[in-house]
Amino acid sequence: MTDGTESESRKLLRRLRNAMAGDSAGQARLDEITHLIADSMGTEVCSVYLFRDAETLELCATEGLKPEAVHQTRMRMGEGLVGRVAKVGTVVNEADAPSAKGFRYMPETGEEIYSSFLGVPIQRLGEKLGVLVVQSKQAREFSADEVYALEVVAMVLAEMTELGAFVGEGAALSARHQQSVLIRGTSGQEGAAEGHVWLHEPRVVVTNPIAEDPHNELTRLHEAVDTLRISVDQMLAGASGGDADQVQVLEAYRMFANSKGWMRRMEEDISRGLSAEAAVEKEQSAARARLGQVNDAYLRDRLHDLDDLSNRLLRILTGQGTDTGAELPADPILIARNIGPAELLDYGRSLKGIVLEEGSVGSHAAIVARALAIPLVIHAGRITTEALNGNHIMVDGDQGIVHLRPDDTVVAAFRDKIAMQAKAQERYASIRDKSATTKCGKTISLLMNAGLMADLPSLQGSGAEGVGLFRTELQFLVRNKMPKRSELSAIYSRVLDAAQGKRVVFRTLDIGSDKVLPYMKPNDEPNPALGWRAIRVGLDKPGVLRMQLQALLRASKGRPMSIMFPFVAQYEEFKAAKWEMEKALERERILGHAVPEHLEVGAMLETPSLAFAPDRFYEEVDFLSIGGNDLKQFFFAADRENERVRRRYDTLNVSFLTFLEGIVKRCAASNTALSFCGEDAGRPVEAVCLAAMGIRTLSMRPASIGPVKNILRGVDLDGLRKVIETANMNGDQSVRPAVMDYLRKQT
Repeated sequence: MTDGTESESRKLLRRLRNAMAGDSAGQARLDEITHLIADSMGTEVCSVYLFRDAETLELCATEGLKPEAVHQTRMRMGEGLVGRVAKVGTVVNEADAPSAKGFRYMPETGEEIYSSFLGVPIQRLGEKLGVLVVQSKQAREFSADEVYALEVVAMVLAEMTELGAFVGEGAALSARHQQSVLIRGTSGQEGAAEGHVWLHEPRVVVTNPIAEDPHNELTRLHEAVDTLRISVDQMLAGASGGDADQVQVLEAYRMFANSKGWMRRMEEDISRGLSAEAAVEKEQSAARARLGQVNDAYLRDRLHDLDDLSNRLLRILTGQGTDTGAELPADPILIARNIGPAELLDYGRSLKGIVLEEGSVGSHAAIVARALAIPLVIHAGRITTEALNGNHIMVDGDQGIVHLRPDDTVVAAFRDKIAMQAKAQERYASIRDKSATTKCGKTISLLMNAGLMADLPSLQGSGAEGVGLFRTELQFLVRNKMPKRSELSAIYSRVLDAAQGKRVVFRTLDIGSDKVLPYMKPNDEPNPALGWRAIRVGLDKPGVLRMQLQALLRASKGRPMSIMFPFVAQYEEFKAAKWEMEKALERERILGHAVPEHLEVGAMLETPSLAFAPDRFYEEVDFLSIGGNDLKQFFFAADRENERVRRRYDTLNVSFLTFLEGIVKRCAASNTALSFCGEDAGRPVEAVCLAAMGIRTLSMRPASIGPVKNILRGVDLDGLRKVIETANMNGDQSVRPAVMDYLRKQT
């Protein structure tokens, strides 16, 4: 295909379309296609390799290699030249393949007589489906036109594979979106849920990858792009003078929508025989493939912008809007690449579970999911391309596992787990109104974490004695602009009303790191978790801190109030923040507003440095709350967003418990109230160990109070403390094995 490549490409695609329209079965159709491609490109060999599982490619059809090798030749991802194409997702073009690095000789195929090799990935929207290969005896490098033509063909094969054109016997030719799939992600919020898939952004289905009339397709593309440009301009006009970040994103949209290079590539794809939709999706797939190889955050954001813009263009071309007419199932499990807090709150408690391809354990979505007590799995690769609306799905938020279209065995085991959890909850309900008093007579105060008004009904139902942490940042995160003081004051007042006299600890705005306000310009920091966040932002932007403190004081209406400052690293920061509090208090008195009859001012101990603050700090602070999630990551220098290291270090590590014991002793010496807040407070084994180390107040998600109270009521903390001390003296790295053995004997 050296001369007239474009017309030859269209001829080939026309022949492919005819093959699709025929009544031949999947294998016969695939055999016919490999023959058509080899014939059109003038090569002796054309082969199609498809994935039979996530790591294994299988030769599914060939023209030129030995027929008996079909469905027998298999290779791992990265193995040989074919495996290399699959792994890196890019073209491999070798004039002398047997001498090329990584070449693997497959004697059963008879390919040793062929010198030249051209392999292109068969992929759709970043999902790897297989590899298309042509080979010839002549030692030559394939031309750019030939490479381009084969990429266009591979695009069509990807669409045909998605549409089920090659369904046959064996794993590699099995029907897509029908098999049971297990996807391992990361736990974002514990809990188990069963339901049916609801796609936040339904996939656009391209049913016409090949076009008969290129001129008509070009017209359709130009009209759709014009519509897209107008819509982006309108959005930009509406956002001008408002949120700078939103304007920046829309400016990027406009840049891409007016990109001559993007337009030219799609026009070239159409000239090769693709439909307008397929041309857009081909460029989108290329962007998705690049996305996986880019580490630079700015470039990744831009590729995300291009991906979103391509989706908008596809919806214009196909008429497939986000509203497909499908009804939300009665038991929806939300599936999305990512989702903002406001969008998630729109769904509310109707959701049974959430599964995201992206996200993080500290993301906005995770915060809202925890507030709503909805099981969440993040980093669930391929879920948006594997799942279809209405698919049966089971979400294990405890293990970070998703069962999509599960088989009967998995369903039975999963339902047993849910039934056991329900039975346990019934047992916990029976002790809801009883105190968490241990066998040795020590009573532990159990509080709940909250962040939304929707959390507050759990205060009564869970048996919590109060709210140990009310996250005030959620009211800032779900808005597109800074909330007014009066709005915040009304919210905080309703929280106190709902608490019915029980203590509520309000944490001032904890933003920065992974919690960036939509209307706040993000800072390009190399390590945001250690950067400009929480009280550091409040002290540098005192206007926001003062406004929030005034809102909190007014919300009290004379009632007792507890306020704590997040991420305090040194005594001077606490003094500066408390000075702002005192100024706000004096201002409210001057204005004649009612002030709290009793005001407690505390701090979150999330940095090791604060544990060694001067005695004056411990004497001045009314209470301390150990922020376990952050403290642990800083203590072990292990980023809690990094899966390689975050599970490497145990909360029950002897050195960490010894560190916590030092904090307990300092608080006892200064008579400072101390609590522990974080995920570990809600894990029964960790909770009893924290109590054994002398921490008498634990704050956790509402659903954890029952299990924690249950184990505390059955344990002797004095005996457990001796077990921990013995493990320490024995030089154990973690006390967990000894503790687990002790607890088993107690029950």
